[in-house]
Amino acid sequence: MTPHLAITMGDPAGIGPEIIARACVRLKDRMAAGTLKLLVVGDVPALRRGEALVGAAPMPETRAEADWPALACLQAGDAGGPIITGEIGAPGGRMAYLAIEQSVKFALAGRIQGLVTAPLNKEALNLAGYHYAGHTELLAELTGVKGSVMMLAHGNMNVSHVTTHCALEDVPKRVTPERIRRVIDLTHDAMKRLGKTRPKIAVAALNPHAGEGGLFGRQDIDISMPTIAKAVADGLDVVGPVPGDTVFVKLRAGQYDAVVAMYHDQGHIPVKLLGFNVDPKTGKWEALSGVNITLGLPIIRTSVDHGTAFDIAGKGIASETSLIEAIDYAETMAAERA
Repeated sequence: MTPHLAITMGDPAGIGPEIIARACVRLKDRMAAGTLKLLVVGDVPALRRGEALVGAAPMPETRAEADWPALACLQAGDAGGPIITGEIGAPGGRMAYLAIEQSVKFALAGRIQGLVTAPLNKEALNLAGYHYAGHTELLAELTGVKGSVMMLAHGNMNVSHVTTHCALEDVPKRVTPERIRRVIDLTHDAMKRLGKTRPKIAVAALNPHAGEGGLFGRQDIDISMPTIAKAVADGLDVVGPVPGDTVFVKLRAGQYDAVVAMYHDQGHIPVKLLGFNVDPKTGKWEALSGVNITLGLPIIRTSVDHGTAFDIAGKGIASETSLIEAIDYAETMAAERA
């Protein structure tokens, strides 16, 4: 069976509509061949503006209860006000929420086999009355899951996170044996679904030099080391804690299949440094590569690894590269699950 994937538009005032339109043009041959099926969920008028902007033919509009063709779009609901390209507002936040809510229902009912999300804006989401730190927390609540895990992927850089959206001062309290082990287990399962028969995982140290024998903190010694030892005893291939200033170099060199990072910036910086292609002459981003994968949900969810980019929305210059990569990851994981 060919997996049917939903693409949520994210905030329709951002670059979501235009990168979706570009991606669908690039993927049209796969859809025509029957190897890929996409349902775009969000604000159809915004999608039409995006299609016109990039010169794409309008995709057919469908209904929730219909039999969907290989490519179609669906209006998620009423935004409750005008959506203005490039501007943060409650209508865009509301539409982003409604698209996720509708797509999660489809996924839980088995009508789609994976969810791919374009970027939303946290400020707009909160202006609309939905008080979440981002997609990860929103999806966890809608699916009834506690303790989901964020993993970033770019090439062979697969990095999952013990903590994400919290103050740095709160990180040590959240780095518990239970949480570290959950992230290790979910990372192991994800890498197997991505084709690694026996994935090797490194756990990054929280403190400089993994604590330097306790001189710089004891979390790595007292919390991470026993947790890693238990995972190894249970048959997993896990090493660490490896100092954060070398673990990602070793990952890039292929010594590991994935790294468990302790906090948001520790894991995000190396992946985004490699995934953002910058023109050295102008200093501008030419392309954005990388995928955000949510582990621990009852559904498959991947996402672009960039934001709404309101500053360039509506200019027709946003790159669809990360979105296509997110579609490819979701397709691979859905096929493996099937």
